[in-house]
Amino acid sequence: MRLSTAITLLSAALAPVAASISNVRRGADLKVPGDSPIEYCSPDHADDILTIESIDLSPNPPLAGEELLITAVGKTSQDIEEGAYVLLQVKYGLIRLISTTADLCEQITNVDLECPIKKGDLSITKAVALPAEIPPGKYTVSADVYSANDEPITCLQATVVFPRAGFALNFEL
Repeated sequence: MRLSTAITLLSAALAPVAASISNVRRGADLKVPGDSPIEYCSPDHADDILTIESIDLSPNPPLAGEELLITAVGKTSQDIEEGAYVLLQVKYGLIRLISTTADLCEQITNVDLECPIKKGDLSITKAVALPAEIPPGKYTVSADVYSANDEPITCLQATVVFPRAGFALNFEL
């Protein structure tokens, strides 16, 4: 999974790449509004610079080899300037695939935005082509986003499961 794909999906955040979504939830207070598997990292996100009104994925669940349309709507309580960053982690099962700090202003261009992001309403629509070769398994993606002054912008996470391609049980009697 490319870093820009993970940032695109989660930072708009971020959303995720999957064919089947785990139904295990840690609580309704973590669920980001909308039709997606995205959740907040903790129930306390009142001080976040970004207030997310909704994140929708189409199709939900996403499918390997298909185009994923991400629509996100929110509002920022202050400008987001150069120097903002994302602590990104992607795991495949228990294996950490990516653990990095990325420049938010460099990555945000993947969703057709640029810094500074001015205070106020924010709307993002982005189509992402998901590769057909995504290995089957459980993926966990988290993005902890901070301003240049280390103030929390948001923290999002998603758990998604890609099934084995063509996996079906055929029984003949």
